[in-house]
Amino acid sequence: MATVAATGGSKAARVIGIISAIAGIVLVIAGGVTWGSVSSHLAEENITVSEDAAAFGGQPVTSPWTAFAQADIINHHALEATGGKTYAELEQDDPLRDVAMNASFLRASLFTSVVAFGVAALVMGLGVMFVLIGWALFALGGRKPVTPTDAATPSPAPQENVRA
Repeated sequence: MATVAATGGSKAARVIGIISAIAGIVLVIAGGVTWGSVSSHLAEENITVSEDAAAFGGQPVTSPWTAFAQADIINHHALEATGGKTYAELEQDDPLRDVAMNASFLRASLFTSVVAFGVAALVMGLGVMFVLIGWALFALGGRKPVTPTDAATPSPAPQENVRA
């Protein structure tokens, strides 16, 4: 059973609320640092989305959207070069197999960054939720609990000022 503080609230709920909020802040920071790190590492590669991509043509690859657009156009170019065949569909001695393999590796690398961005966003979202839950626990822990006897006890009637 939780200890009831002098104010009538639960000290344990307030402590858990503070811990949850701190954990949330750490998660938001960690997610933001991860997002920034992935973005800056992609920027260092100097990749530019191909002009004929469905979206973001000519833009540097620094976000999940630009990375996905570049991966998509790489696939399009590779299939165009191999006559619509994937790496597994090409004969082992086909010289186009290297084209398909390199395209596959590049796409996998770009998709890995897309996943990293997604995980960073997830962690930041969870951090926000932890902060909100922590705040709610802290606020609720400071309130006096309502008991059935409190609800059943009628309030005293207001006194009228009667002059004699």
